[in-house]
Amino acid sequence: MRLRALLETEALGLRLLGGEDELDRTVRGVMTTDLRDPSRYLSGGELVLTGLAWRREPEDSERFVRILTGAGVAGLAAGEAEMASIPDDLVRACDRHRLPLFAVHENVSFASITEHVVRQVSSERAGDLAAVVDRHRRLMTSGPAGGGPEVVLDLLGSDLDLRAWVLSPTGRPIAGSSLAGAGPELPATVSAALAGEHLAASRTGRRGPHRVTVAGDTYSLFPISHSSRALAARDVRETVLSDWLLAVEADAGDWSPERLDLLDGVTQLIAVERDRRDAARTVRRRLAQEVLELVQAGAAPAEIAARLRVAAPVLLPGLGTAPHWQVVVARVEWEDGDIPGGPVAQALLEEMLVSPEAAGPEPSDRIAVAHMGDEAVALVPLPAVPAEAEGGEEGRAPGLHADRILAAVREPLSRGLDGDGRLTLGVSAAVHSAEGLRGALEEARHARRVAAARPGRVCAAGHQELASHVLLLPFVPDDVRRAFTARLLDPLRDYDRRHRAELIPTLEAFLDCDGSWTRCATRLHLHVNTLRYRVGRIEQLTGRDLSRLEDKLDFFLALRMS
Repeated sequence: MRLRALLETEALGLRLLGGEDELDRTVRGVMTTDLRDPSRYLSGGELVLTGLAWRREPEDSERFVRILTGAGVAGLAAGEAEMASIPDDLVRACDRHRLPLFAVHENVSFASITEHVVRQVSSERAGDLAAVVDRHRRLMTSGPAGGGPEVVLDLLGSDLDLRAWVLSPTGRPIAGSSLAGAGPELPATVSAALAGEHLAASRTGRRGPHRVTVAGDTYSLFPISHSSRALAARDVRETVLSDWLLAVEADAGDWSPERLDLLDGVTQLIAVERDRRDAARTVRRRLAQEVLELVQAGAAPAEIAARLRVAAPVLLPGLGTAPHWQVVVARVEWEDGDIPGGPVAQALLEEMLVSPEAAGPEPSDRIAVAHMGDEAVALVPLPAVPAEAEGGEEGRAPGLHADRILAAVREPLSRGLDGDGRLTLGVSAAVHSAEGLRGALEEARHARRVAAARPGRVCAAGHQELASHVLLLPFVPDDVRRAFTARLLDPLRDYDRRHRAELIPTLEAFLDCDGSWTRCATRLHLHVNTLRYRVGRIEQLTGRDLSRLEDKLDFFLALRMS
């Protein structure tokens, strides 16, 4: 706003004492001070309000005005409450330094002037930002992207003092001020919690923004929907697990309709960019579909290898050596069975297989995902690993690991699936050639079935688990499993309920310690005789003998299936 506008606002009752030729200066803020030197708190463009407590002698006026002029303030408004009139030495100093000077009537509070200036400046900034957003939207919808969502989020920060982030449904930061180095990072626990809150609120059908408090801070969450898919969706479950969200560190409950409309425009702008990036994945999806169809049809390894040679440069541009490959299979299921899970699982895999530490959308450009019915299959290229690095860090083989994927996504996605949905996925080992790809696909599918046998909304299993007896459990009929576990474990549960004897935890620890009395007693902080008493009670109640391998195995399987 201009200084002239303040003078023309009768409610403020300002009187111009000097600087009529400078009234077209722009006011960018307001500051109240009685410090003799307030320069450290000035950034330029402020209207400075003062009660003149800093003035002790006429020479102080020249010093004070010189400091304000050096800081680039827009003008000075002095209150008349303490003095009958504004001192002439101050008027002369302002005239010498061409600094506009206003007198503030004693009946007008500095607070009312501050509120008026802040309201006007914020409104004008929002208007300017809205124009920029509109221009940016036109650029993005008619041609190449004009810098992506980061540009608009930077404007939200610089013009409206709003910290904002674009997050994936798993809480991975895609864009935001912290990614551009303009602010502190959003902690991973906070971003995961925000994504979970967004998914839970979206499942209820409530319109955004959703206001939540996480770690003592208030955020407003705005959904960013696929502009094309949202129109075709019949049910919120078709899109909720794949939509991005805009998290703004502010309470939007008291925002004006104009500001809410502005943020809505920002989300629409980001949605256009999201659709553009999704369209760029079409080639990778087609490559994955072609390769997997060849694998399932039992095509010759040479034909599959030729297709992989075409896919490698697209998925790993600039890679000089042929990559290794992993296969990940995912399935999203809803209890009523009416919602197609394949497209949802496909969008989720494209997000989930990006490292949680990788900010921005680009890392997902190296993953090709196809969907077949309710199942999504990801073909993940891995750069060739030097021989000395094949052990991986902490003894792990290089590549994707089911437990790491699960840890990164379980909290938020469980909120989005709560009530009637499940996500299960399996991860294969890395293979080095086309000949191993069919086995990797079957391995990933078996691992997903193992995950499906576990409780929870989000479950995952890796190829490492397929070498054990656990591989057999998913294929045991449900009624057989229930009868088997009830026969072995119900007597112990009933006894624990009546006597608080902790027989079930004791049994689990005893088996986990391979039947070692000393190690088990140490783990449970019991005397060995107490442990022997409890094991004897378990054998008495079940009619089994825990010194026999067959009975140990039966108990172990019952605990895993329960």
